[in-house]
Amino acid sequence: MAKYLLPKHYRGAPAAVHDVPMDQWTPEEISAHVQYMQEFAARLKKTGEFVDGQALAPEGTFVRYDGEGRPPVTDGPFAETKDLIAGWMVIDVDSHKRAIELAGELSAAPGAGGKPIHEWLEVRPFLACPPTITE
Repeated sequence: MAKYLLPKHYRGAPAAVHDVPMDQWTPEEISAHVQYMQEFAARLKKTGEFVDGQALAPEGTFVRYDGEGRPPVTDGPFAETKDLIAGWMVIDVDSHKRAIELAGELSAAPGAGGKPIHEWLEVRPFLACPPTITE
């Protein structure tokens, strides 16, 4: 088994076929989308392929260590994950092919007008072991 992260991007990927921002969807369209995601996750729980999935709130802050007791906080000027990542799902599957198959299904979640979004999803394998460092 191999774990894969399927991040859902706000931007940075090619535009979805039905590229209507979620803030323009009706409450019913949002409910249908969430229900699809929940049913997808429930199906993968039954097969043992679901690990985790979360939606992210739009707000967030960058923080870094800048000396004892002085973490600087910024809201830019660089692209932040709050602008890029809407949420994710972690799956644990037998093959890369299966990860691609599931990402394709997840891409069909309904959006505006009940039409499948056909959004692009990134498929990122977890690092199984530390990389080999050569000199």
